[in-house]
Amino acid sequence: MQHIELTVKGLSYSQGKSGAYALILAEIGEGGRKLPVVIGGAEAQSIAVAMEKSVAPPRPLTHDTWKNMLDELGVTLEKIVIHRLVNGVFYASLYTFDAAGGAHVFDSRPSDAVALAVRFECSIFATPEIMEHAGITEKEESKADARALEEDELEDDFDQPEVAQEETREDLELRLSEAVENEDYELAARLRDKLDNL
Repeated sequence: MQHIELTVKGLSYSQGKSGAYALILAEIGEGGRKLPVVIGGAEAQSIAVAMEKSVAPPRPLTHDTWKNMLDELGVTLEKIVIHRLVNGVFYASLYTFDAAGGAHVFDSRPSDAVALAVRFECSIFATPEIMEHAGITEKEESKADARALEEDELEDDFDQPEVAQEETREDLELRLSEAVENEDYELAARLRDKLDNL
């Protein structure tokens, strides 16, 4: 079966679930569909830290530890595949090779699988069925963004007071360093996003 290759497009705070994030995976090639996956805050932080090469946590995160252990044992992560969707819950598999050349497949949550895939720089795939049922087109995304924007306008613009609107780039970079040092990766991710928008 021909799987559809994806790339990590980004992370956004989920408006629907408190403390949850949406991991946005984008189809590589002509399809242009995106696959939004709701994940927890810890996994979102782990993915964000791995993608942001300039931010190094003072201690290894769980997925860093797993990668270090697998590297030491001579295990390579070849690819991950998101292959199942049941009642809104995605399922993924990790495809690995050990030092002796043996192939192994392990069940995984997509959030953990992507956190490892980003660290191993391996391919991320979804089955055609997953993309058909859960993938969204650019047109559908634009409609959803417009609805979210309308909802945001009804809320207070300063619902995250720890990221002040008038801070300079230098202030934000200093606060980002402090947040990473204090292992407050949720704040670090928001500060990084604010810096990206400047």
